[in-house]
Amino acid sequence: MPQPLEGLRVLEIGTFVSAPYCGKLFAGYGAEVIKIEPPGGDISRAHGPFKDALPDPETSALFLYLNTAKKSVVLDIGTPEGRRQFLELVKTADVVIENFRPADMRRLGLGYETLSAANPRLVVISITAFGQDGPYTDYESNNLVAFAMGGQMFMTGTQDGGPLKNGGYQADYQGGLNAFSAGMLAVLAAERDGLGQHVDVSVQQCMAPILEATIPYYTYMGRWAGVRRGNHMASFIGIYPCADGHLGIHIMARNWKPFTDAIGRPDLFDDPRFVTQAARTQHNDDLMAEFYAWAAGETKHDVYRRAGAGRAPIAFVHTMEDLLTSPQLEARGFIQRIDHPVAGEASYPGPPWWIGPDGWSHLRAPLLGEHTTEFLGSSAL
Repeated sequence: MPQPLEGLRVLEIGTFVSAPYCGKLFAGYGAEVIKIEPPGGDISRAHGPFKDALPDPETSALFLYLNTAKKSVVLDIGTPEGRRQFLELVKTADVVIENFRPADMRRLGLGYETLSAANPRLVVISITAFGQDGPYTDYESNNLVAFAMGGQMFMTGTQDGGPLKNGGYQADYQGGLNAFSAGMLAVLAAERDGLGQHVDVSVQQCMAPILEATIPYYTYMGRWAGVRRGNHMASFIGIYPCADGHLGIHIMARNWKPFTDAIGRPDLFDDPRFVTQAARTQHNDDLMAEFYAWAAGETKHDVYRRAGAGRAPIAFVHTMEDLLTSPQLEARGFIQRIDHPVAGEASYPGPPWWIGPDGWSHLRAPLLGEHTTEFLGSSAL
């Protein structure tokens, strides 16, 4: 079967995470994604870790992950000739993905109006910190700023210790994921109407809606409904260290009996201090002490097996090794081994969703400039 996006040509002039992740999703589902890199390469090529801990633009783990199944063309769009060549490629493309500041795109002479004039059917996906307009539109930003100004950090951390950022570059990935979804809608509209459009993605606006009902609740009550609780919303909703990792529990009233059976503590079920959810809340510190003592002597996989058999609400925090050896992910073929001529073979996570039996491309990331001749020769244009 052909891949879902086979025949779609995408130009990616973005850098680091958000635009490349958007491009990775297009490429994974079969689009031809031409990654336009400056002469020194995408800045993610300088981001470690590297194979054998030796810095090499071809072995950055971040670059290799974000740029699977793409083609690399080295082109300096900061020069008149580079812009001319880029605009020639634009005439052949269906989509352009970029994550520059709006002022930078205008300075380069590659704003939406210019790109649309070259190709009226073109969909331009712009991923920026704050969007294409507004008082912050040309502010510099990064992943940490996005966590802070999107509200996520306000909810994360502890009440005494203050806000904390989430791990990794999740704000940037949210920008790329939302850009892909919105961009595909624009592609469908272009096929219907014969006209492209500008998809304006604000990472701040990607983060704020995933705060659940916090914003509308605040408008009702004039205050935030919760508090920052770190790893514990309560004794019965939290993370506890065990002998070989961490266990997570989330006990509701209907789960109390299965939980106490699974942990081998039926005495807790009838304990007057814990007999109802209200009582468990009232004696929160006592129950937390019981759970800490229980978890310390347990191993995560053993508890997880017992919990599954008894329908008890217990899971374990997966390490990277746990993900790589997960029987569930293995059964679904999620982890793929991909070989690279410089970096060698490594494991890569698969797509966020499957489409058909052959709906995702597991091809390696390109070498810097590997496809420049193919696309900048006169016959390719």
